[in-house]
Amino acid sequence: MHEISPQSRSGAVVPSGRAAPRATHIETREVVIPASVTRADARQMLADQAEYGKWELARVLLYRGGARRVWLRRRAMRVRRSDED
Repeated sequence: MHEISPQSRSGAVVPSGRAAPRATHIETREVVIPASVTRADARQMLADQAEYGKWELARVLLYRGGARRVWLRRRAMRVRRSDED
């Protein structure tokens, strides 16, 4: 498995005429899967990412040679300090 370091970005989509909700922070990760990795192994790797890392599939790009570029996304995990209340 070849991974490119995770990239984070944030943003909120606000439908017109509605108040803006709290900013939603989304993390994205781009994963490059070489053509030598079987479809079953790629599926298992992505299923593990989804189950244990709480990632969901955002986009898949399949190249002519069989390589795949996959974008995963998840909500950023916010940690609240326990001593502030």
